[in-house]
Amino acid sequence: MRIAVVGATGRIGARLTENLLAKGHSIKALSRGGPALDALVAKGAEPFIGSFDTGAGELVTFFEDADAAFLMVKTLWGSEDFHGHYPAVALRFFDALRDSPVKLAVSLTGMGSEVSGNTGHFQGFHILDQILNRLGDINLVHLQGGWFMQDLARWSDAIARYHRIGWTLEPNVKNPWVAIEDIADFAAKEFDTPTGQHRSVKQLGIDYTMTEIAAMIGRAIGREVDYGFVDPNDREVETVFRERFGTLDRWVYDKNTSAALNDGRVKFLDDRPALPTTMEEFVKSTLTPLIEKARTDGVKPGSFLTWSSQKDGRSQPAQDGTSAAR
Repeated sequence: MRIAVVGATGRIGARLTENLLAKGHSIKALSRGGPALDALVAKGAEPFIGSFDTGAGELVTFFEDADAAFLMVKTLWGSEDFHGHYPAVALRFFDALRDSPVKLAVSLTGMGSEVSGNTGHFQGFHILDQILNRLGDINLVHLQGGWFMQDLARWSDAIARYHRIGWTLEPNVKNPWVAIEDIADFAAKEFDTPTGQHRSVKQLGIDYTMTEIAAMIGRAIGREVDYGFVDPNDREVETVFRERFGTLDRWVYDKNTSAALNDGRVKFLDDRPALPTTMEEFVKSTLTPLIEKARTDGVKPGSFLTWSSQKDGRSQPAQDGTSAAR
């Protein structure tokens, strides 16, 4: 099968591309170029320079000789175009796919993509799915990914300094988490054994509360780590965010994201595929070394997550020599 892979040099795309090449598929790899793309070409991929995220390149020709496609949108956390990015990319996908020979598309979307309304970050996934669903001649698999386990690394500095993780998710709300390698491997299987369904949804993630995750981290590093809930309805929290970390528009966006999770509008079904990587395994093999590295790297510029982890006077350093200077 000839498969066109969007984001072929990213964390998920690179593993997926290597997996598919090893199984004998012909791969057309979309990337902005660089050593990562060169490495895939050396393994047999055909390069295509461009980006659906920016609109760069002759994108209308990317799928013109492909049997299948892998689609994903890069989340631009540092950009203020969080409302318009997903719809813009989805429309570029639609324009490039509608007259192509592609008969199967596997799209990495996100939890909550089936929910309409004001759900913050998840609203973009809903729009993405709705636009792709207009491609009537293509069998489409929506892979709804949970939170990436790898993104827990954003708390490494806070854990090293304060032995705490803070966030706006209620302590006992269960959310799905998934390792990026599991997403890539699962996507590869969808190309190996296509079901032929016109539309299907696969939810990828294992449920954990933030309290459970904090306890797992504590056991792995040998010192207690707790979870601190930061109430997004607290005006002090909003004020600090807007003064130090982001705009009012971004605050509303993030607050709506948390609300959709905390009130249960966005959640996964119980019936979902089993995944090989558990949170315990990820924390031990991947997150713990990052925490230890943060302990020796010195103080980094503060983020909202770091501030959230030491809120309400919890800015004293952990009693192990780490510094609380900011």
